[in-house]
Amino acid sequence: MINKRSLWFLTLFSLILVLSVYYITMPSELLLTNKNDNPNDNKPVVEIEESEILTALRIEANEQLMKEMNSLKEILTSVETSVEEKNNAFEKMKLLNVNRGEEEKLEKQILDEFKLKSFVKIDGDQIRIVVAKDKHDETLANNIMRKIQSNFDKKMYISVKFQQ
Repeated sequence: MINKRSLWFLTLFSLILVLSVYYITMPSELLLTNKNDNPNDNKPVVEIEESEILTALRIEANEQLMKEMNSLKEILTSVETSVEEKNNAFEKMKLLNVNRGEEEKLEKQILDEFKLKSFVKIDGDQIRIVVAKDKHDETLANNIMRKIQSNFDKKMYISVKFQQ
């Protein structure tokens, strides 16, 4: 007699087999995508690719954020920690989430206003901005710093770095 595990295995295996046969026998025209499906849409398509340095900075920041979040989660779930320590860990987690949201908002603001891809890192009252651009433009850096400072009530220490 067939048990439940064997029945599920056979069902999933047959589904995968049917889908793979369908994919192999599908006409190649369906696999090709047409970028401009609507002929009346004559808007130019602008693609902005993120530079490798920005990608590396994002990965590094995400890894660091995940490490901090995991250590704070361990404090929250530990039975040996006091209520005060758990409250402090929870507040730090909230601050990390708020900072990450603020960083994303600032990156979007720089993209919308200056049409530049950027990486923003907030650490207390310091904001580090890396902009994907070859030319080092002092006026542009000044404008970015003013725009970012306008989002905050207190004085922030903002640095702008141009890299490609």
